[in-house]
This record gives sequence, C-alpha cells and structure tokens, in this order.
Amino acid sequence: MTAPAPATLPEPPAPELGGMPDVVDQVALARLYGEPLFAMPTDLYIPPDALEVFLEAFEGPLDLLLYLIRKQNFNILDIPMAGVTRQYLAYVEEIRSRNLELAAEYLLMAAMLIEIKSRMLLPPRKSAEGQEPEDPRAELVRRLLEYEQMKLAAARLNEAPQLGRDVWRGQVYIEQSLQPRFPDVNVADLQEAWRDIVRRAKLVQHHKITREELSVREHMSVVLRALQGRKFVEFEQLFDPTRGMPVLIVTFIAVLELAKEALIDLTQAEAFAPIYVRLAYQPA
Repeated sequence: MTAPAPATLPEPPAPELGGMPDVVDQVALARLYGEPLFAMPTDLYIPPDALEVFLEAFEGPLDLLLYLIRKQNFNILDIPMAGVTRQYLAYVEEIRSRNLELAAEYLLMAAMLIEIKSRMLLPPRKSAEGQEPEDPRAELVRRLLEYEQMKLAAARLNEAPQLGRDVWRGQVYIEQSLQPRFPDVNVADLQEAWRDIVRRAKLVQHHKITREELSVREHMSVVLRALQGRKFVEFEQLFDPTRGMPVLIVTFIAVLELAKEALIDLTQAEAFAPIYVRLAYQPA
C-alpha cells in the first residue's frame, strides 16, 4: 500500500500542446514548482550547515571571508554581516576542534566581524559637524578589496613563464684541456714540406761547381743554435735555399737526426697547417 501524497504539495500541471516536452526533464538539473530547472541560479543561498570548507584551501581569514562573499554573490560594498558572520563562525568552530593554533588568526577576524555586526545594530550617531557617520564595514571592505587585487595580481604573475617550472636555461659543457694537444706530424706531411722546399731551391741554381765537405753534426748544431731562445720556428725558416741543394739536404738530415734523438719537437696545429720546430727541452 502506498502512502497518499501530502496535501500541501500542488499537483504538477499537465503539459499543454505546443509547450515544453517531457523529454527535457531528463537533462534538467531540478524541478522548481513543477517546472524544469536547466541552470544553477546565480543568487542561490547555501545554508551554513550545508557549507563545508577545508582550511587547506585558504591562505588566511581574508581569503575565507572573500570566498564566502563571492560564493554567494554578495555585494562586497554592502556585505550582509549577519549571514556572513554566522557562516564564518561556523567555520571557525570547525577548525578550533582540529587545529587550535591555526584558528588563532581566524578568531581575530571573527571578533572583528562580531564588533562590526554589533555597531550596525546600534543607532548611528552624527558627528559634531553634522556629517553622516562612517559605515562600520568600510575598513573591512577596503581590506577585502586590496586583498582581492593582490590575489589577482599574484595569479597573473603565476601565469607568466617561470624559470625551473615552465622554461629551463640551456647549458652546454665543453671540456677543455689545460695544455693544447697538437696532432702528430706524419711522414706524408714531412714529404710534402720537403718537396715544397726543393721546388723553391730549384728556382735558385748556381753554375759554379765546387766540392764542399758538409758535416751533419755541424748542421745539427746550427739548427740547435737557431732554436735557442725561441719558442717555435717554422720548419721552412731552418733552410737557406741560396746555399744550394747540398746544404739543404744536409740540413734536412740534421733535422731528422735531432728529431730521432728527441732533441727537437715537430708540431702541427692541424692538417695541412705549417710545421713548427722547437727545442724538446725549454729551460725555465
């Protein structure tokens, strides 16, 4: 047996021809006096018992108070102190049972709200100059407006790209040795340098034929003296094409002997670059 419907509730009117079809009830949020409701009303009032707020969602008393005002679409310049204070005190009582230390600053704001509410209940007193008294809510409204402006400015700053969150600084590590490392001089480079010297020596030829005793040791000493006190000497500067081919050959053999005995170093910065000669031991 089903209980009869309460007499206080009106019967839903039957849909008229050409009116709203019954199918739309499937997507309606609710029915208000028998009519479907398709959107949440902007002036919806939330009772204090139905409002549950977590402290972790707010950054302080002003943040909570601004949330209560904006949530219920109250005019911030005309705050209904009774309703807002009631909801605020209900929230403070909730957090006092959980975290008394965190509720201290919220209790201070609650005392300020109660004071404003009490002053609004008293009859206004005009000043000696006959001016209208200041609204007790004026200081609270000023603080709320300033806090909201700072909160919006902080949100805009947070949307800007931040180093370490949205962008990262590019870093490239290049390993550099303390001492330069030159590539080794191979035989082909020495042959090419020698052929170049021979080609230039042929441009200077003498028709006088003489027999000359040439000493490799002597020319080794000449090369060492030419390198004394100098960091590097270009390979071609050790040869004098004007003295003829025999001297060039003996000087070249002297350079090879010095390199064989590790008395000189032959270095080259890169492929096909000039060849430099230096003493293997440089005194301090």
